[in-house]
Amino acid sequence: MKYAKQLELFQILFKNGKLETGRLLGMDVGDRYVGLAVSNPLNEIASPHSVLIRKQSNINSIADKLQELVTRFSLVGFVIGYPLPLYHFQRPQAMQVKMFVEQLQKTGRFGCLSYTYWDERLTSRAVESMLKPLRIHPLHMKHMMDKFAAVGILQDFLDNLQHQAKSSVQSEKPIM
Repeated sequence: MKYAKQLELFQILFKNGKLETGRLLGMDVGDRYVGLAVSNPLNEIASPHSVLIRKQSNINSIADKLQELVTRFSLVGFVIGYPLPLYHFQRPQAMQVKMFVEQLQKTGRFGCLSYTYWDERLTSRAVESMLKPLRIHPLHMKHMMDKFAAVGILQDFLDNLQHQAKSSVQSEKPIM
């Protein structure tokens, strides 16, 4: 598993003037849970997938489940939510995300995959404001929030990817 800047991951997916096949997995890494979302084959739409329980001792179990998803969905990369610093102060959640990624890398199972970080600062709040009126049981609410936060992270990345793809194609058109 190797880090790729957002533009590099875009270039991995966008070859020969079109989006190549290969899906992405969005992750919302929290204290106790990792919300997952997967893109459709055209990398246009993110859909909620599942929530993994995160404990210090179960990184291999998480890696097993992620490896199953890599195979099942032909994943080519991970888009991992990262809380960018507000007012130049690093947030504790950012260190937690980095530690999770380092633990995944140490398993040695994702050598062919790339990952990038994507700004997740307001994703959970946006999801919470959408789900709160539904009056869902708190436990179900937490799982839904984690899944849909992963959807928000991945969808934002995919929207940006589509925008860059359109810009790239338009810049190649001859000007008359």
